Amino acid sequence: MNTIKTSEEINQKRRRFCGAAALAFAATQLGVLGSANAVAETAKPVGTTAMKPGTNTSFASLKQIDAGLLNVGYAEDGPADGPAVVLLHGWPYDIHSYVDVAPLLASAGYRVVVPYLRGYGTTRFLSSETMRNAQQSAVALDIIALMDALKIQTATVAGFDWGARTADVMATLWPERCKAIVSVSGYLISSPAGNQAPLPPEPAFLFWYQYYFATPVGKAGYAKYLDQFNKFIWRQASPKWNFDDATYDRTAASFNNPDHVDIVMHDYRWRLGGADGERKYDDLETRLAALPPISVPTITMEGDASGAIHAPSVAYRNRFSGKYEYRLITGGVGHNLPQEAPQAFAQAVIDVGKLTSA
Repeated sequence: MNTIKTSEEINQKRRRFCGAAALAFAATQLGVLGSANAVAETAKPVGTTAMKPGTNTSFASLKQIDAGLLNVGYAEDGPADGPAVVLLHGWPYDIHSYVDVAPLLASAGYRVVVPYLRGYGTTRFLSSETMRNAQQSAVALDIIALMDALKIQTATVAGFDWGARTADVMATLWPERCKAIVSVSGYLISSPAGNQAPLPPEPAFLFWYQYYFATPVGKAGYAKYLDQFNKFIWRQASPKWNFDDATYDRTAASFNNPDHVDIVMHDYRWRLGGADGERKYDDLETRLAALPPISVPTITMEGDASGAIHAPSVAYRNRFSGKYEYRLITGGVGHNLPQEAPQAFAQAVIDVGKLTSA
């Protein structure tokens, strides 16, 4: 059973990711530091029954709605009048990262909304003239527009990878729309200028795909070997997750979106300063570049076997000025934390809501 070790009471040895090849690689990871005397508890959400990862393969309902620049495809579950939770996926994943989390939260009374981000699944741009832009403020505005379209004034926003970054951005720029957030890997806001600092060899190696994508051959290679590429990333990011082909294929269908390659390329090129954003977002990006603290209640999380680069929890602790808790999820859990440990992720969403009234 996966367990949660809470708050800033974790003391783990530093782990390293090492070695890579086209056919095989070994992975450990940068660990998370803290103090001793950790408190462990089983990851069983309040008001729900235990669920084994992979129990579900589909959602209660799939819908489409015009929101901002997009026609957004999204899954929805739970009572329409329940407290809203928006669950956000990353790359190279999709809404199926939450296929077990959504029914857990729905059974606890939440209205659960799980959108395909721009460039994934059935989400489409309304205009062919719209820039295929994936800078952090633009993606966050998509979710604000979706909440407006669904008449959701406030929500708990939870995510990993791009989804965690988006939750962080929303909580920074529009805290009045975020009741609380759950952010895997902590504080992920950055800026092109801030990303110009050279990295030591080990973290630079973990970011290999970003440098590959910065080249023309990287874009062509991603498009040509999309399936092999993203499956390789899954294995790198979650080296102990024994997913089967059916699990991967359900998500891989979302990469057939006509804008997927362009969105992925722009995201990583923009981060490194290799692609421009849009001037209409400059004011928002200027605010984000200052790396302001997040004031809304927050739980940050990490899997103990994540092969994706992530900072130690102590490195970003001071970026959260409100009520805060950190959790390390044990049991060989990798980067795709909600799909690998749905019980623990759902528990965090429920518990972070309690921090608002604590």
